[in-house]
This record gives sequence, C-alpha cells and structure tokens, in this order.
Amino acid sequence: MKSIGVFCGANTGLNPVYSEASAALGKQMAEQQIALVYGGGNVGLMGVIADAVLEHGGKAIGVIPQSLVDREVAHNGLHELHVVQTMHERKAIMAARSDAFVAMPGGFGTFDEICEIITWNQLGIIKKPVAFYNINGYYDRFFEMIDHTITEGFVKQDQRQNLIIEDNPSILLHKLREYSDATSDYWVDFKRI
Repeated sequence: MKSIGVFCGANTGLNPVYSEASAALGKQMAEQQIALVYGGGNVGLMGVIADAVLEHGGKAIGVIPQSLVDREVAHNGLHELHVVQTMHERKAIMAARSDAFVAMPGGFGTFDEICEIITWNQLGIIKKPVAFYNINGYYDRFFEMIDHTITEGFVKQDQRQNLIIEDNPSILLHKLREYSDATSDYWVDFKRI
C-alpha cells in the first residue's frame, strides 16, 4: 500500500482531539512511507494531516477544484497539486491515485466522498479498502445508520463487513494493509463511473 486517499473536514471541529488525532495519522503515514492523497486544502483537518505528513518527511498529493484555489485555500507546500474543474474530476483522480481510503471527521463533503467510494466498491468499479478513522466516536452514529439499513433490507451484511472502523491510527493502517494485501488484484474502470 503506497498511498491512501483521505477525506476529511475543511474545519477542525470544536474538540481539539480531532486535530491531534489527524496529526497522529499523518505522522504514522509518513513514517510508514504511505503517501497522502487528499483534497488539497490548507484549512481544517485537511491542512492538519497534510502538514503532519510533510513535517515528518512524507509525501502529500492534493487534488483541488479551481473554485477553491480561487478562494485561496489551496496548500502550496505539497509535492503535487492537481487543479481540476469539477468535484467529479477530483474524486476520480483521488480514486485512481489511492490504494485505500480513510474517512476522518468531516461534513457533507466527506460523507459524499466516502459514500461514493463505498458505492464504487459495491458496484465493482474499484476494489480498494475503506476505513473510518473514528476519532472521539465520530462515526458511531453513522454505523448505527448502516446497521439500520441492513435491518431494513437495503444493504447486505457483507458490504458492512468490508468497512474498517478504528480509532487508533497505527491499528487503522495495519488493518488497511492487511485488507489491501488480501485483495491486491483490484481494478479500476472509470468509464463505468
């Protein structure tokens, strides 16, 4: 596993634990030589994890729409910064450049991005591990909702079991690596997206 696509908030949240845990994940990624592929911003948890990766000698790759560059939220210290026109382009490039995905705390954009990746896995467009970095129990209610969709017959149990949920950054990366090793024959067909 050479790179992880991280979806997270453009805000840091009200509790400092979100920033602290994001920095811890960035440090672990750098130490394990796993490149960060993310939304390219210098604000919120996006900025925190990118700065942590860079501070510890890791590689950070950003993908950001021009509209956000125009608002001066692009991170200028990255190894690569891809400026695109649409959010669809952003997600496609992130999916192509990432061996796995992690959702950290965030808002509607984070939910949109990680749910689209889960859907692509479900449809067989990609086959890459998806994890939720459950800082401060942030995703507990999200998984309650997923369990409810299973109970109501909208999601299959095996689709839920393919999702990793973890609050320890070291264990999270270990689980992603294990999953990635078990499914190393994944494929991507963006013509189907």
